[in-house]
Amino acid sequence: MLNHTPLATALALAFAIPVATPALAQSASQPAASSAPQNAQSSAQNNAPAADAQTLPTIGVQSQAVQQDFQAERATVGAKTPTALRDIPQTVTVINRDLLASQGATSFTDALRNAPGVTIGAAEGGQIGNNINLRGFTAQNDIYRDGFRDRNQYYRDTFDLEALEVLYGPSSMLFGRGSTGGVINQVSKKANLTDSAEVSGMIGTNDRYRSTVDVNHKLTDTSAIRLNAFGQSLGSTRDVMKNKDFGVAPELRFGIGTPTEITLSALIQRNNDMPDYGVQALNGRPSPVPKNTFYGLTSDRTIQNVQIFTGAIKHKFSDDLTLTNQTQISHSMTDARETAPQAVLTGPLASSPALSNGNFTTLSPSQLFIKLQSHDRVIQNHAVYNDTMVEYKFDTGPIKHDVIAGVEVGHDSYTNQAYTRNNLPIVPMLNPPIMGTPSNVTTTVGNYADSSANEIAAYLNDTVTLTPHWKLIGGLRWDRFSASIHNTVSAPAYASQTNYFTSVRAGVIYQPTDWQSYYVSYGTSFNPSLENLTVTNLTQNLAPESTKSYEVGGKWDLFGGNISLTSALFRQEKDNARTQVSPTEYELAGDIRVDGFQASVVGHITDKWQIFGGYTYMDATILKAADGTQGHTPANTPRNTLTFWTTYAITPHWEIGGGPIYMSSRYASNTNFVKVPGYTRWDATAAYHAKKYDVRLNLLNLTNKYYYDALIPSDGGRSVPGIGRTLLATFDYRF
Repeated sequence: MLNHTPLATALALAFAIPVATPALAQSASQPAASSAPQNAQSSAQNNAPAADAQTLPTIGVQSQAVQQDFQAERATVGAKTPTALRDIPQTVTVINRDLLASQGATSFTDALRNAPGVTIGAAEGGQIGNNINLRGFTAQNDIYRDGFRDRNQYYRDTFDLEALEVLYGPSSMLFGRGSTGGVINQVSKKANLTDSAEVSGMIGTNDRYRSTVDVNHKLTDTSAIRLNAFGQSLGSTRDVMKNKDFGVAPELRFGIGTPTEITLSALIQRNNDMPDYGVQALNGRPSPVPKNTFYGLTSDRTIQNVQIFTGAIKHKFSDDLTLTNQTQISHSMTDARETAPQAVLTGPLASSPALSNGNFTTLSPSQLFIKLQSHDRVIQNHAVYNDTMVEYKFDTGPIKHDVIAGVEVGHDSYTNQAYTRNNLPIVPMLNPPIMGTPSNVTTTVGNYADSSANEIAAYLNDTVTLTPHWKLIGGLRWDRFSASIHNTVSAPAYASQTNYFTSVRAGVIYQPTDWQSYYVSYGTSFNPSLENLTVTNLTQNLAPESTKSYEVGGKWDLFGGNISLTSALFRQEKDNARTQVSPTEYELAGDIRVDGFQASVVGHITDKWQIFGGYTYMDATILKAADGTQGHTPANTPRNTLTFWTTYAITPHWEIGGGPIYMSSRYASNTNFVKVPGYTRWDATAAYHAKKYDVRLNLLNLTNKYYYDALIPSDGGRSVPGIGRTLLATFDYRF
């Protein structure tokens, strides 16, 4: 879609390659095996520009036996319906399963390393499972599955996912409470009318074993069933760490290709994982211990059971009017017995002095000890959500409208029974012993928290096409969120609140040609005190925090659509953040601002060479706070993050590739006492592709870099070492 403009000529010369047709990419919603030449031809016919005698030469893509493509054209996360990325006035990163397969990425957190501006937190307090920071703000409650909030506390896998979609910036108009830094949507694999089957096996160093199954079967001309399953036993370069997980995800679809379509799906998953609370800090940095050092007990474990059931009915009255109703019921149970390093002691006794104020000391690590603390609890989450949405396309004279309107209702409940293990041992900082629970350890029953929430919302969004080059996007959402909590030990004994909030979204898009798009957007989000069905005492009577986002950016489809570039400048500001002004009072008097720049590139440089990359710069500052953190950088918010991955088909069957993940230094907590160094991790891959099978080798952290992955802000700030050098071998077979 790139005509022979001066810009096109300059870019073509800069890359020293011819301009190609736009037909390289399969949709992120299509299986990798479906990337056949006829699909590419169809895409070219649908997207090719009008004939132009000056259009540059084209190249075809026929080099690989089974073609992989990292490029996506559409996403559901930006408008609640599949929408072209160029028509979404916010930054969106789509991580499809071809990219994940190329990298050997199987976990939710491994997948999100491809999204710049995302950082990882670890299990903390009553929140166990994937804890994510997005553009400097927590997104633990902003993870979705096929458009529904996935607030279950578990470690997610990618075995049944077609893609992960990351929408940056406050988005409460689309998703309700939360979404301060953005949202992450998991797109599950869909049953289709093509029979297929694929099995996969993976083995790796440190006793890593994994297998997956993906079977799709056509039942009738309009119905199909699909089943995905996985099982794994994963060791680690950290001592003792071992995860044993399995899951199944069936889906039934009826009425495919007819006006009325019904979908029934489920996810059933069980995790039995060893928790990792990392290492304590020393002298303002993570303590200098070997990367395999583990401070837990061999009897530790985190057991999680998750069940999610979804039903949807979609009726298309006409090409312009569609009604969809979806319901999701979910339940999760987490039974955790977890031991964490709590403090650094200068002696081997519980009465020995503890280091504080950033853990500064002249003593060597060989003279120091670690006090252990238990984090034991049984947590249950239950949720029922329903969304009814209508999409209506109509014209008012020359102006075109694409309206979505709907109503959401939901109920959440949460319980957390805490336990405390007493008389846990004190161990040396260096070379702590590997041991189970000592015989003198006793258990005390702690606080029992019981909370629930009811929510109802109505939303309306209109995408207005004024001319072929100009679009306006405007939306409103009204939310009523009512929550309550009971505690048996902790304060408050009881608290409740009902919040009303109207979220807005506005954007202007200018598309002078079919290969470029420019936009300006504004959005808001809100965060009630009981948003996660937990509460910090003394905040329960405060109004919701609110965040505003401003973004200006551009999106370009270059070289006939084979390369997609994006860039954006953004500001996100929470100018009424909760801050403690006295021992007995909080106020909405804080101010946190994140200014930044984000850019990405994805696509084919040539028919054999493809890339995926992104960079984010964040200037994050706590502008106002009454707790001593004013002027500090928010926790776990690096100034620079970069991810890049590339593959090259050296023959029609052989492929090589790799790339770096870079993150600059971060602070472990808002106090800025503990600074975690930045790192660059390099990964590499080599693969052989055939029509029926693939064989792939992945080398993770090939330089064996010692870096810190997840950060935990409590107890002065703990840091979890990342994976050491790991070799994975994967065999995929398609029937």
